Amino acid sequence: MSNDKTTDWNNGLEVVDSVYGAGASGMMKGLEGSPFVHDTVAQLFGEVWKDPTISMRDKRLMVIGVTAGLGRMDLIETQIAGALANDELSEAELAEIPRFLMYYVGAGNASAVFQGIQTAKAKRRG
Repeated sequence: MSNDKTTDWNNGLEVVDSVYGAGASGMMKGLEGSPFVHDTVAQLFGEVWKDPTISMRDKRLMVIGVTAGLGRMDLIETQIAGALANDELSEAELAEIPRFLMYYVGAGNASAVFQGIQTAKAKRRG
């Protein structure tokens, strides 16, 4: 991180758009005064997601796995929408994700993953 909060914020917003698709950073408008939102954008996105040591796709798969354990269909949908926007996962890979995760997170949570994937795909189709 730099010593300039505005630069860190702007760098983080660029990464938000690269993770979730062009314009995704717009949901952060007006929230830069919140320490929680600022640190999320500047540190999580501007540093952690931006670091090239682990590919964006692999980071996303880790987040999907962790989120699956929480049973959060809404967060799965967000991650899948980003993966679709960036052409990171094929249809076959998307179909396999809930089946694979079912053995680790249980059928109920895997069902939430399946629903999140279906919802993200439907929204992308329009």
